[in-house]
Amino acid sequence: MRIGRLHVLTDTVIQERFDHAELAERAVRGGADTIQYRRKTGSTREMIREARRIREITRRAGIPLIVNDRVDVAIAADADGVHLGTGDFPIGLARRLLGPHRIIGGSGGSRDEAITDAEAGADYLGSGPVYATSTKPDAGPAAGPDLIRVVASTVPLPVIAIGGITAANVLYALAAGAHGVAVIAAVCASPDPEGATREIRAAIDAFLAENARKGGPG
Repeated sequence: MRIGRLHVLTDTVIQERFDHAELAERAVRGGADTIQYRRKTGSTREMIREARRIREITRRAGIPLIVNDRVDVAIAADADGVHLGTGDFPIGLARRLLGPHRIIGGSGGSRDEAITDAEAGADYLGSGPVYATSTKPDAGPAAGPDLIRVVASTVPLPVIAIGGITAANVLYALAAGAHGVAVIAAVCASPDPEGATREIRAAIDAFLAENARKGGPG
């Protein structure tokens, strides 16, 4: 599957109105083209059940389901891939377990991290935090769009900007060279996740259309 432009990460810590599958359903209706199941605590069996529910939603939509951190859950739920940050399960070993056709996301928090994960076999890099974020306390200080510019010019992989991304600032990440963006709070903490997703999707599509009109890379 292709690496999407709008990755929505499900989260039930910053809000309790919707469960993971409900967030996924609303995000898909709003135009998300990748869903990442992100749950840090709880039983493995419950994670597998949730991931399988989301898998049905994403398969109907024809888009990938990525599982954050948990290779075992991704395998058990027959997800399309995993996202592995620095210090998580090794990318090379994950590739051996998942095979050549599943998606593996790596970390692009710095130039060195980007090179390491690209060499290990990542399919894309999640780079950030671009802006200040409250959903990942250990993410470090906001690096701004310059981080995206550095990573995108260093490795020949799609770069997905993450950290404080909203409809108002998404174009700066894309203009810096991001292939797409990943969002958590902008969608999950919104009273209308579908509408929030649609707003970000519209901003992405408008940027891509204008870029194509000017003859820039798609």
